[in-house]
Amino acid sequence: MSRYDGGWAPYVPVAERRRKALREAQKLRKKGLPVAPVVIAGQKIATTFWGKAWCENLESYHDFENRLPRGRTYVRNGSVVDLQIAPLAVTALVSGSRIYKVSVAVATVPQAQWRSICRDCAGGVDSLVELLQGRFSKGVMERICRQDRGLFPRPSEIRFSCSFPDAASMCKHVAAVLYGIGARLDEKPELLFRLRAVDENDLLADLDAAVPLSKTGTPPGKILEDGDISALFGLEMADAGAPAETNGEAPVASKPPAAKKRRTRPKPIAPETSESALELTADGFVKWWK
Repeated sequence: MSRYDGGWAPYVPVAERRRKALREAQKLRKKGLPVAPVVIAGQKIATTFWGKAWCENLESYHDFENRLPRGRTYVRNGSVVDLQIAPLAVTALVSGSRIYKVSVAVATVPQAQWRSICRDCAGGVDSLVELLQGRFSKGVMERICRQDRGLFPRPSEIRFSCSFPDAASMCKHVAAVLYGIGARLDEKPELLFRLRAVDENDLLADLDAAVPLSKTGTPPGKILEDGDISALFGLEMADAGAPAETNGEAPVASKPPAAKKRRTRPKPIAPETSESALELTADGFVKWWK
């Protein structure tokens, strides 16, 4: 149970917590400090792959399950005034009966473990855009999100503190901040890699070998020469050295059309000569002669 100056902590309505959060944010902005409140639209804390994966992993921590419900209520109500994610650390301000300071420290990912993740995911991520959008194979997803040897920290790798006087290992303000991280990953998934102090580009180190077609040219023997194309389609290909026809210029000279052949009638075949013949006499009579 929570204690507050030797007694029970006073109940603060949600509307009052929101007003306190707004006033505190305005004070910080006037001082020139960056302020990044966690804003939840609707009942779902996270809607994208990375945000949901973080929250699901968080809810698998049995050591935290008693305080997580109150944390969900606080983050949905806009009580997380500010949340900043840095390598291996998260700092936040949470509005309750007063403004509380929360800090979360995350252990470093062992280099051997990170190299194992990159090696197992080699060729499974096609681009940084796909990685940050969570668009990759189920095998890659499960490998990165694995709690024991993946990118998400185990409960033993998380240390937190809150200025709220609570004897419990995790108070509702810390729980709200942990859920707030999931909501922030919805907007900027690259912050997960920043928090774990690893470079997401390492997952793309073997991309060239995995998709060689994007880097190599057309294999030998796969290019059709002009002669192959003309033989394939029955076309006469223009000479590459010939000038092309352009507007305002003389067209390319072409061969003159062949002259038409003059059609002639076949000569009549002479009749066969015989020993007999006809002869027209002077008086108009025809007579035979041999």
